[in-house]
Amino acid sequence: MNDLAIHYFTAPDGVRLAYRELGQGRPLVLIHGFFSTATVNWLRYGHAAKIASRGYRVIMPDLRGHGDSAKPHDTAAYPPDVLASDGFALIEHLGLGEYDLGGYSLGARTSMRMLVHGASPARAILGGMGLEGVLDTAGRGAYFRHLLGNLGTFPRGSSEFMAEAFLKTVGGDPQALLCVLDTFVDTSREELARITTPALIVTGKDDHDNGSAKDLADVMPEARYVEVPGTHMSAVTLPPLGDVMADYLGNAGAA
Repeated sequence: MNDLAIHYFTAPDGVRLAYRELGQGRPLVLIHGFFSTATVNWLRYGHAAKIASRGYRVIMPDLRGHGDSAKPHDTAAYPPDVLASDGFALIEHLGLGEYDLGGYSLGARTSMRMLVHGASPARAILGGMGLEGVLDTAGRGAYFRHLLGNLGTFPRGSSEFMAEAFLKTVGGDPQALLCVLDTFVDTSREELARITTPALIVTGKDDHDNGSAKDLADVMPEARYVEVPGTHMSAVTLPPLGDVMADYLGNAGAA
């Protein structure tokens, strides 16, 4: 399944973006995390397959600057909230009416920004994201700016060393990824409190990278918090994440 056909569409600013699909049925748009790709987050560890088996058409874009999507180095290609705009462009390109929306880490934050800007999925899944990670994106951005600006200098075993190793395995483009950091936009508590979309907030038991996921769920009126094993980097590689997501969505078309 890691060799699914790549489809392309063009964002409003002319940037060419890639996505993959698995399964047939109710559309679910799933967005990967920073440094990662649709293939790594959703296909490699079987999460998309589990969801597709429940009657879903799982649509998995590569964010701009990532994977098989274009990776421009011009900062003008990375205005604030452009990742959310790209998400809307994909939904329009595919002509989706009824759909569900989700993501992991940056994908969850991007889904959140889409909800703030009026996206209307029936349900949302926000994985690997906590309250601080949406209230104050500059803090997490600073970590990655330091990482991307000092590649090759981190001690073995450090979180930066592990993140750099992951970056190498996915063939990430450091210059494009630095630009992606400029797209981050904070979401206020007031904006979160206005999101009435039913949402699953799911994160690893030992994931503290983006603050408290439980606190995030507490702020959102229709959110449910579920904990799975793992850290921020390992939870997405373990079966329980896909199990929880599939169980939350249930069988497409079921009453």
